[in-house]
Amino acid sequence: MTTNLLDVQEALQAKGFDPGPLDGVRGRKTIAAILAFQSAAGLMPDGIVGRQTLAKLIPGTDPATLTLASTIPWLAEAHRLLGLKEDTGAGSNQQILQWARDLHIPYDDDDVPWCGLFVGHCIASQLPREPLPANPLGARSYETFGKKVAPQPGAIMVFWRESEGSGKGHVGFYVGEDQVGDFLILGGHQGNAVSIIGKPRERFLAARWPNTALPATGGPVLAQVPGVGNQVEV
Repeated sequence: MTTNLLDVQEALQAKGFDPGPLDGVRGRKTIAAILAFQSAAGLMPDGIVGRQTLAKLIPGTDPATLTLASTIPWLAEAHRLLGLKEDTGAGSNQQILQWARDLHIPYDDDDVPWCGLFVGHCIASQLPREPLPANPLGARSYETFGKKVAPQPGAIMVFWRESEGSGKGHVGFYVGEDQVGDFLILGGHQGNAVSIIGKPRERFLAARWPNTALPATGGPVLAQVPGVGNQVEV
């Protein structure tokens, strides 16, 4: 049995904190309700339902039943967007452009690489108190984002492109490693879409973790994703 976002929303509503529609979606109203509950309960208001928040919100519930959407919500948002594609014609995907508007970033053409924008959206929409890099569009700007961690599910992974000294790169989220040790990355602008691809370990630069999230406690995960092959950007 798992404790999902719908359970959290129902518990918040029962305690007088309006999470918005009871739909199992971690939207702005649900995040605001979690923050309000945490403040009222004397907890650190981080908007994430971890062990301490769960103990006060739904007493007696095993923290091990919490889902990804509760503990690593930015990665859950990334998974939700899997398959979203840019407009390969003359136009642009309006959802991608909306991410930029929400972040107040000048961006009007999804032909411009949007891996950094995707990461920025996933983090900012789920961790509203987390400072983003000064240039969220720039993949390499995430090299100093948050705090350093070991590669693990949810870590923001930064890679160099063309050459390590080029200043060019790619950024996405760690979801596992394959049999030969390459990283499996869930990211945007991967084959013109949100997808999971293999990235070579030799191009790896940094693994980072949001400062306002629950502490990183994981490690490497051997994972197999059907149809994923190594993709090298030159």
